[in-house]
Amino acid sequence: MNRILITSAIPYINGIKHLGNLVGSQLPSDLYARYMRLRGHEVMFICATDEHGTPAELAASKANKPVEEYCQEMYEIQKNLAKEFRLSFDYFGRSSSKRNHVLTQHFAGQLDKNGFISEVDEEQIYSFTDKRFLPDRYVQGICPNCGYENARGDQCENCTKQLDPTDLLEPRSAISGSTDLEVRKTKHLYLRQSLFRKQLEQWIDSKKDWPILTTSIAKKWLFDDEGLQDRGITRDLDWGIPVRKGAEPWPGMEEKVFYVWFDAPIEYIAATAEWADANGKSDTDWERWWRLDKGATDVRYIQFMGKDNVPFHTLSFPVTIMGSGEPWKLVDNIKSFNYLNYDGGQFSTSLGRGIFMDQALEILPSDYWRWWLLSHVPEYSDSEFTWDNFCEGVNTDLANVLGNFVSRVTKFCSSHFGNKVPENHGWTDLERKYTSLIEQNLVSYQEFMDDIEIRKASQSLRKIWTLGNEYIQEAAPWGIVKTDKSRAATILNYSLNLIRLFGNISSPFIPDASVSLLGIFNSEDRPVWPDNVNSALNSLHVNQEFQVPEIIFKKISKEDSERWKLKFAGKD
Repeated sequence: MNRILITSAIPYINGIKHLGNLVGSQLPSDLYARYMRLRGHEVMFICATDEHGTPAELAASKANKPVEEYCQEMYEIQKNLAKEFRLSFDYFGRSSSKRNHVLTQHFAGQLDKNGFISEVDEEQIYSFTDKRFLPDRYVQGICPNCGYENARGDQCENCTKQLDPTDLLEPRSAISGSTDLEVRKTKHLYLRQSLFRKQLEQWIDSKKDWPILTTSIAKKWLFDDEGLQDRGITRDLDWGIPVRKGAEPWPGMEEKVFYVWFDAPIEYIAATAEWADANGKSDTDWERWWRLDKGATDVRYIQFMGKDNVPFHTLSFPVTIMGSGEPWKLVDNIKSFNYLNYDGGQFSTSLGRGIFMDQALEILPSDYWRWWLLSHVPEYSDSEFTWDNFCEGVNTDLANVLGNFVSRVTKFCSSHFGNKVPENHGWTDLERKYTSLIEQNLVSYQEFMDDIEIRKASQSLRKIWTLGNEYIQEAAPWGIVKTDKSRAATILNYSLNLIRLFGNISSPFIPDASVSLLGIFNSEDRPVWPDNVNSALNSLHVNQEFQVPEIIFKKISKEDSERWKLKFAGKD
């Protein structure tokens, strides 16, 4: 048994997340966490809300609420939605927590002590209309790199280039829209990450199993333009973690807070400490996941995130860890994803375009979304959600292949043998052939899951479901039962065992359906990974009672599809 630490990029607090956000980090990380637990490993799965910076302040202002009140409300909403999507976090924390305040200030103090923070006089945009400085996301304008017209002052969402507000062309205030702006001088702290270029290059080169997407983005920021630049880690904001050197004041920085991208990744560590606090555990219990001197040397750490988060996780956060001079655990693998677009364009909160997590659950259970999103996860390129593709995937894979098999087998067995598992009178070459095929595909499924190749894993799982249908079609018990009831009993025994196998191995993708499939046999057993397929297909006891379930997956009608397409198309 290994120890696996898994973190999902923490979502901004500024509203309910859309399906693209969900599939970009939280859903794949949950899949992997569930699979690793199923294989018997000890897992710590962490996420949180990202509550500082301009996104929180702007969203709270728009909602006409104090920022702390807004963050508390949105935290509860995001936490509940995660639960409804069956995201199995061991702890879902908050970057505004006391633990994160202490740890962020601790890291800043260590970095300063080791000479990796400098005080820099920089130019920042001041708004006469708003009577304040406008850091990062308080400024919008044209990206100087790609020409995108709604680039933010911290990063262009279109080309992922990291920016400063003064880089933007034709800047405007994100608060008032005013262009009555002036560049003024102000003092800020900078993380001297340029000093770590060679160390980062060697570290990144040592990660042979990183996705190409992760490595290419990391090296782009190491070598493109002028190479890796020092990065500001403080902002002129009211809401955030006050700038301190550990427990000591930082002279000249009394009115500033740490930049959200400095404190947000530290929340991974802080949330693990929050987990210990919430469960009555000691510091030793969380430190064994993060401190090499406290037992974390045997931990494998995997991060999940969208491609826009990669620069901070491959450069700035590792520099924070390395520069502290303390034995903290560095990430082993960063699984990054491209973007999921919506029906020919982008998701848009302001335009009501696309489907968001709460809306999705209002029309269909979570397994429908989990299966389609994970089987279409944007691993190798941007992918696109369309209602036609979604409905086809659900109807074909879940209803026709998996659901139809379960329905056919249980109904036929019930009508001819009652609601008890019939006797196995001995396998023939047919059962042995399909057992071998299932075993081959299960090995592939397992290998793809181990390597976090999610699309390929879903294809292997779908193939295993398909083999069940092919078997029952070839075995044709509906004809044999009239002449050879013993042979028909064997076919149904094998098929019922297949249902149980499907329930076990499908649980990382569709956990609710897995519970339903295992519950057919009146069992409250938790899913288990089959160490031996032959044994797994002989696991049900003869005369064990089973139930004919209601429809596992209902088909989506053309009418519903067209109605949802119009409903979520957005405003003109």
